[in-house]
Amino acid sequence: MRIGFIGLGRMGANMCRRLLHDGHAIVAYNRSPEKTRELAGEGAEPAFSIAELVAALERPRVAWIMVPAGDATEAQIAELLEHLEPGDTIVDGGNTNFHDDVRRHADLAAKGIHYVDAGVSGGVWGLANGFCLMVGGEREAVGPIEPVFRSLAPIDGYLHVGGPGAGHYVKMLHNGIEYGLMQAYAEGFEILHASDYDLDLAAISDLWNHGSVVRSWLLELATLAFRANGEDLANLKGWVADSGEGRWTVQEAMDRDVPAPVITLALQARFRSRQEDSYGARVLAALRNEFGGHAVKPS
Repeated sequence: MRIGFIGLGRMGANMCRRLLHDGHAIVAYNRSPEKTRELAGEGAEPAFSIAELVAALERPRVAWIMVPAGDATEAQIAELLEHLEPGDTIVDGGNTNFHDDVRRHADLAAKGIHYVDAGVSGGVWGLANGFCLMVGGEREAVGPIEPVFRSLAPIDGYLHVGGPGAGHYVKMLHNGIEYGLMQAYAEGFEILHASDYDLDLAAISDLWNHGSVVRSWLLELATLAFRANGEDLANLKGWVADSGEGRWTVQEAMDRDVPAPVITLALQARFRSRQEDSYGARVLAALRNEFGGHAVKPS
């Protein structure tokens, strides 16, 4: 299948490579031309503008956007609409809020343009292992693109989960669950690290992946991290970002009156990781000192 790909970052470039390996024709565009030239050297047809990308595709065209969610994606859609025609399809593979998908679907449908939302998981390992794809949109829009989805995904790693927005909705909850799992592993290994025993955390994380009920790919990655960085992880700063899905998951839980304490606290822990010196912690120290004379540490 011939498809246009916009955004050649770590995920986008490897998705293009996986598609090229499976015989698909890729027209590749990136805002910085160096990445476009790099993919051209691996078999993609280069495009150095959105107009050039659209012109290189046969009707009905399919253009996959793989750029950061929000303004960057909105800008790419707006530019594509200057060149696309009724019957063409836009696929958004970024971490978009599903509410935006529903709005875009309605706006684009009025212009005769199909819109498909694809939640993508796999990270930098996706090229070798495949990307898990959670796809939303109308069946008539999703069906013709399924050869691309099946090439990107491992066996059983692609599913058309529902209508417009459903793909990114499922991906949002996927990432919310991921927050909770990662936080549980982090807390468990911190306790192990603080214990009086001389424990080999890399060996323990590897052990748990053999028959244990807590085995997982995240645990495999923990083993790799301990082996690469040492058990103290001294070369890493404990600053953890969030890309939005955790916040949206917590908001959706509140909107649906669904208790989600683990995911909520995992999100809050990420916020705390970004504070060099928590003002709230200073207030706690001051209060403990005031009511009980408990020791404080001067800054």
